[in-house]
Amino acid sequence: MSSTGVHTSSASILTDFKEITKVRLAVSVVFSSVAGYFLGADNIDFVTVFLLAIGGYFMVGASNAYNQVIERNLDALMDRTKNRPIPDGRMSVSTAFLIASVFTISGLIVLYIINPKTAMFGAISIFIYVSVYTPLKTKTPLSVFVGAIPGAIPFMLGWVAATGNFSIEPGTLFMIQFFWQFPHFWAIGWWLYDDYKKGGFFMLPTGKRDRGTAIQIILYSVWTVLVSLIPVFGVTGKLFLTPVAGAIILLLGLGMLYYAFKLYKEKTAQAAKKLMFASVSYITLLQIVYVLDKFIRQWI
Repeated sequence: MSSTGVHTSSASILTDFKEITKVRLAVSVVFSSVAGYFLGADNIDFVTVFLLAIGGYFMVGASNAYNQVIERNLDALMDRTKNRPIPDGRMSVSTAFLIASVFTISGLIVLYIINPKTAMFGAISIFIYVSVYTPLKTKTPLSVFVGAIPGAIPFMLGWVAATGNFSIEPGTLFMIQFFWQFPHFWAIGWWLYDDYKKGGFFMLPTGKRDRGTAIQIILYSVWTVLVSLIPVFGVTGKLFLTPVAGAIILLLGLGMLYYAFKLYKEKTAQAAKKLMFASVSYITLLQIVYVLDKFIRQWI
């Protein structure tokens, strides 16, 4: 085989590996976990940060690989997923299952090295995502509620990794990311409604792209912003936000709300797509503001 052929084959394997583990999603989850760690840690241990990043990637990658094994026939029906490694025939089911299994075991071991509670929450996350959320996606819109549970674990997982404890602080971080997922995933469900319909997935709360769904998106967006501001009032233990940071979070939230109201007004896939991107920007910038606010207070 020529060197060009070897290079192409290696690149293809790497691409398939990235797709089966959903590398972009996994990296965003790792980002949330590390942000939670910085918030909870009195002193930064970069070995723990490294282990958290690796273990977190393993767990998310395993969840995504199991998901694609289970949904391989449905993935083949939808435009956005039909070219994934399994439905496209580039990766066998047994190979994907092996990757998922190795990642699960490796992830649990790495997270256990940090502390047992971190590994426990990692195990809960992968179990709910694979065994409960995935089967429910074709049964009921309540799947989004179930899926929001493992989706909310990463932010608080970092705090647990830093402290070894679960209390009001990681509970608050969990609540923020839990409620955020409703407008985020409903925006995706609206945007990709026709494609999801081909696979038989029920993602929107009313089952339709209608006024009722748009109103719920607005309500959950408002609640997400309100929950995000609770640390300003000094009722969440060591997790605290200054009024300045709170004002920034509020402005970010108003930006997301703008796109939620725009979706209510326009009721188009394009408006839903913009809200989806706005929601991603909100949670990412929120985590950055939370971390920066903590360290600026320490430096001052």
